[in-house]
Amino acid sequence: MSTSLNAQTLAALAAQLEAGSLSSVELTQAMIDRVAAVDDRVNAFISTNPEDALAQAKASDSRRAAGKALGPLDGIPIALKDVIAVRDQPLTAASKMLKNFVSPYDATVTTKLKNAGAVLWGRANLDEFAMGSSTENSAFKTTANPYDLTRVPGGSSGGSAAALAAGEAVATLGSDTGGSIRQPAAFCNVVGLKPTYGLISRFGLAAFASSLDQIGPFTRTVEDAAMMLSAIAGHDHRDSTSVKTEIPDYRSALLEKKGPWKLGIPKEYFGAGLDPEVGAAIQKAIGFYRELGCEIKEVSLPHTEYCLSTYYIIATAEASSNLARYDGVRYTHRSKEAKSIEDVYFMSRAEGFGDEVKRRIILGTYVLSSGYYDAYYLRAQKVRTLIRQDFLKAYEEVDAILTPTTPTPAFKAGEKAADPLTMYLSDIYTIGVNLAGLPGISVPAGFSADGLPIGLQLIGQPYREADLLAVANAYDSAHDWHQRLPEL
Repeated sequence: MSTSLNAQTLAALAAQLEAGSLSSVELTQAMIDRVAAVDDRVNAFISTNPEDALAQAKASDSRRAAGKALGPLDGIPIALKDVIAVRDQPLTAASKMLKNFVSPYDATVTTKLKNAGAVLWGRANLDEFAMGSSTENSAFKTTANPYDLTRVPGGSSGGSAAALAAGEAVATLGSDTGGSIRQPAAFCNVVGLKPTYGLISRFGLAAFASSLDQIGPFTRTVEDAAMMLSAIAGHDHRDSTSVKTEIPDYRSALLEKKGPWKLGIPKEYFGAGLDPEVGAAIQKAIGFYRELGCEIKEVSLPHTEYCLSTYYIIATAEASSNLARYDGVRYTHRSKEAKSIEDVYFMSRAEGFGDEVKRRIILGTYVLSSGYYDAYYLRAQKVRTLIRQDFLKAYEEVDAILTPTTPTPAFKAGEKAADPLTMYLSDIYTIGVNLAGLPGISVPAGFSADGLPIGLQLIGQPYREADLLAVANAYDSAHDWHQRLPEL
């Protein structure tokens, strides 16, 4: 797989398509063949449609032949997490509740990718309704980590990360509510970017927690992530939280900005619970930036200890509200045993939702209930403001913040399934970024002695993705971790 089409970067493949030395049909067929060869073990996809993908690829090749290519993504096969709407394709959210649902419309990011000529290829597996950190909560299958099939790929966007790591797509899209792009990126040795809240439209994304959800790309390199971000970012009147801001050419900006930068190391992220091998890899990355001439400064994010509890109040409250629409009446699973309207509601939801989704709905309904709203939800929102202020205060002194992405490398499948609290701790370093609405990126930063990937997280300032990508690219382009591929 070292020199095959399945292992190359988006930038390299785009250059070959432009030069005419490669066709989109050849590239797409390589992805189809790869899925046939390895996905029975990886289980990255819930569904694929090879005929449709090849038809899109042929249309792309025809455009190029006529000199009407739509840009660098024209003809590139990109897989989407199965919570992002694509017209006439399944949209299951990995739930029995939406098992037979076919989307009647495109998400805004889907429209943008179609306008860029991308070949939309496959529906990637996830934790049901994006609730989880291991992709073990899918109603359909458990995705494996391509670097060790006995371990998880992370979650909730585990299928998107695993598909890319296994060479089954050139790039993928996921969604990140509390680390669901960055954590699987770290576990699967790929780049995962969670943009600033509001930079990318959420229209057409099946909602989990609306004030935290953000769509973002998985790619092999930071340069590829910049190319993807340029294609999908921008204001959308159909999303009331979408922000009007200038969208630069992130790829050009990334190459222009050279540093050195002031980087903050939050002391709260390097304490108990950090795996020694992860800690050592991050210290090497810090050393790299120091040699680059960057000023490394310890900073404090004093409300970090409250991130997890704050997140699980706000996220579950919003989930209980958002998931009320799946009621067995309209487009969802309906219980065949139901005899009354009450039965339709109760039995359909009991049969359609998995344990983790039920757990979060119950918790969220509780914290929003009369008598508890002020004690829990309102207080959590106030703490959220303090968490954001911690970051903004740190940015008065530094350009970006550097941390581990996860406390440990990928854990074994089933290892944490019986204890939700230890599972929730997998996202301890990523949750604060969502609560504060900031951009964060995970970049491959080495391997454990067992050959498991380790991720470096960089956290940027709001809407300063160009700067964040430049800082990340300085490390990423000087290392070849992404070229160490899984042996499947």
